[in-house]
Amino acid sequence: MNEEIQFVLDSAKESMDAALAHLERAFVKIRAGKASPAMLSSVLVEYYGSQTPLSQVANINTPDGRTISVQPWEKGMLSEIEKAIMNANLGFNPMNNGDLIIINVPPLTEERRVQLTKQAKAEAEHAKVGVRSARQDANKEIKDLDVSEDLESNATADIQQLTDKYVKKIDDFLSVKEAEIMKV
Repeated sequence: MNEEIQFVLDSAKESMDAALAHLERAFVKIRAGKASPAMLSSVLVEYYGSQTPLSQVANINTPDGRTISVQPWEKGMLSEIEKAIMNANLGFNPMNNGDLIIINVPPLTEERRVQLTKQAKAEAEHAKVGVRSARQDANKEIKDLDVSEDLESNATADIQQLTDKYVKKIDDFLSVKEAEIMKV
């Protein structure tokens, strides 16, 4: 096969991998009932004048399935961290006991589970759009190459096969996440 075509296929695969990786990161942020340090990954704390990720100013643990504990490395950061968690609008009510911040993760209601499932579906659809966009770009690049019609149609078929494979991966990933969310 032509080197140029292989390059286009490789770059399309890379773009599709990126869409899948983005979906995985998005799914980590969608909680499925069990407490996880990743739930606080989007929290930024004011630390010496700059916005710093919470994980860089505190130790985050999950002592059990319903609790997250945040222990700052500097005691003076307790109120800042508490404020940052409130401002992150995650639906958590942090409690400060003077040494660490304890967050009780409430069990999900049926209504909230349905909302989270919709959010997961939207993220999956966004990833599919990324995969299809990579396919479209690759097909355009193949058309611009100076190759025979047979090579062009074979390359286009390979790109479609790659697209189908990644869309199936996304669907599988979504069904696992949906089952996780809906499990009581």
